Amino acid sequence: MDASIQPPVAKIVPHTLEKHGQVRTDNYYWLNDREDQEVIDYLNQENEYYQKMTAHTKELQENLFAEMKSRIKEDDSSVPYFYNGYFYITRFEKGKDYPIYSRKKGSLDAKEEIMFDCNEMAKGHSYFNLSGINVSEDNKYAAFGLDLVSRRQYTIQIKNLETGEILPVKIENTTGGSTWASDNKTLFYTRKDAQTLRSDKVYRHTLGTDIAKDALVFHEKDDTFYTFVYKEKSKKYLVIGSTSTLTSEYQILESNNPNGNFRLFQKRVRGLEYSISHYGDSFYVVTNKDKATNFKLMKTPESKTSMENWSELIPHRKDVLLEGIEIFKDYLVVEERSNGLNKIQIRPWNAGESYYLPFESETYTAYTTTNVDFDTEILRFGYQSLTTPSSVMDFNMRTKEKKVLKEQEVLGGKFDKNNYVEERIWATAEDGTKLPISMVYRKGMKKDGKNPFLLYAYGSYGSTIDPTFSSTRLSLLDRGFIFAIAHVRGGEYLGREWYENGKLLKKKNTFTDFIDCSKYVIAQKYTSAKHLYAEGGSAGGLLMGAIVNMAPELYNGVIAQVPFVDVVTTMLDDTIPLTTGEYDEWGNPNDKEYYDYMLSYSPYDQVKAQDYPNMYVSTGLHDSQVQYWEPAKWVAKLRAVKTDKNVLYLDTNMEAGHGGASGRFEALKELAKEFAFLLDLEKISK
Repeated sequence: MDASIQPPVAKIVPHTLEKHGQVRTDNYYWLNDREDQEVIDYLNQENEYYQKMTAHTKELQENLFAEMKSRIKEDDSSVPYFYNGYFYITRFEKGKDYPIYSRKKGSLDAKEEIMFDCNEMAKGHSYFNLSGINVSEDNKYAAFGLDLVSRRQYTIQIKNLETGEILPVKIENTTGGSTWASDNKTLFYTRKDAQTLRSDKVYRHTLGTDIAKDALVFHEKDDTFYTFVYKEKSKKYLVIGSTSTLTSEYQILESNNPNGNFRLFQKRVRGLEYSISHYGDSFYVVTNKDKATNFKLMKTPESKTSMENWSELIPHRKDVLLEGIEIFKDYLVVEERSNGLNKIQIRPWNAGESYYLPFESETYTAYTTTNVDFDTEILRFGYQSLTTPSSVMDFNMRTKEKKVLKEQEVLGGKFDKNNYVEERIWATAEDGTKLPISMVYRKGMKKDGKNPFLLYAYGSYGSTIDPTFSSTRLSLLDRGFIFAIAHVRGGEYLGREWYENGKLLKKKNTFTDFIDCSKYVIAQKYTSAKHLYAEGGSAGGLLMGAIVNMAPELYNGVIAQVPFVDVVTTMLDDTIPLTTGEYDEWGNPNDKEYYDYMLSYSPYDQVKAQDYPNMYVSTGLHDSQVQYWEPAKWVAKLRAVKTDKNVLYLDTNMEAGHGGASGRFEALKELAKEFAFLLDLEKISK
């Protein structure tokens, strides 16, 4: 590290923020203006500082990028799936960054029809994302969404697949998703509020008409909800859904009557969550009705859908989380989670024994994948673990035969899963709760406290980080790192209560759980504070911000990607994308109890004069989920008050948003920066 290189100093412009009679002073509030040249200049100075300080790792970054890329099969393609007379395939060609979407009629030997070659479409754009491909029932038209900025505001267009012509229709500021009615000329889609980016309106477009005349079908006026539209797998119903963190509501309409009026399935009741699947003359409802915290399955006639008509099929179980169902003509498939592990249950509709698919390990992930065909006895599912590359399988639910269609190839000839060990261990939280940790490392690891150890977590929204395989992660494992996932409260790894105990006024459990997991792996001599690293992104970046304030001495380095760190100010600003929909997750700071609690952990507000670990913070200028100024202000404040000589980097992608760069291999360059940061701190240069 070159001591002569000085970090940029952000100017201090005190800005007072008052709430509940309390005044906060934000010295860096001025960074909250994407259009201000001085803000852009400051971000560029931070980028320049990061580049100069890490110039000595450039070669390492390039080697890591080449190494990670060399494991990926460039000319790869997805397992084809059959839908409505066609096999659909997504494939990549060598040397190209983007997917090619194609289909074949009736047989895999048929001539390939290229629907979208994203490599051609992306030319001239620094960012490109095609999303939401949706083909009409007569197979003639495909609607699709394009985002060229990375702000998740898609423009919907329509392609005539028979002629190759793209129609002149351009529907702007949508979610990218849409659904065709059964008449093959009516398209339903969802628009976003231009400022908050909340999807709030469902429209109906008829082919050949002016989009200015599109009918507004539904307006979701409650700003804590967002809305979406789709078609049931049975194709009989169009569905408009409205959901918030705690509540859901659906409306249905026969898809052969697109100009009719949608009718309520079951009106919203605060705290009632449900989702619906149509089959035969009934709907199947996964719901938390009557305090079914872990959800249960109910059934109702399609003519009487309100909840007094629902009858129970699978009761609520205290130790099993019902995550979802897949419906087939002869089988019901139930996805569950118990003791943190995925289970897939097959239940024949007629007489016949129910059974579970057999899985052995404790660090795996199993999930149903593309099952669009209703009339089949084949279930397609995916399986992977921390040491097992991802595979896609077809399982015959009648004969119980399993066929591996594809296992992710790890090129380079060096990967052998037997060289790695995966295990699940349990730490104990301060309050006595047992905390699961999934980990992977190379065989022969010694518990001598000297292993570099990367601990990853997310811990919000009931979103579970499952143990999955990563070919890029091998670049750390093969250099002696242990990689682990802390399944902290705030996720749903151990059921819905695991989530409930890590949100709102119990949010701090997420942070103390991570700290307790860190202390445990140190106590067990997997690593030591000199070699322990932490990583998290978005709401996981909030977790990183909290732990470096609360227990900085436990970590040598921390990676915070697009971190949500200015919790109070953001949650008080309802013009920012996502804010109003988040009140049920974090609390509404307009209420003093929540304001005080949030303030007590908000990373930006809690920065203090103390030593902090080495830190690498990344963000994107156009991020729609966490605005760039949160990490920018946080880094500026840390620079001004921290008392250590450790490195602190802010790396802003000036062209991308929340998910980082587009392009298949661009993301590897961002990963190479993170890995180089860790390896450099461990003095590993090759």
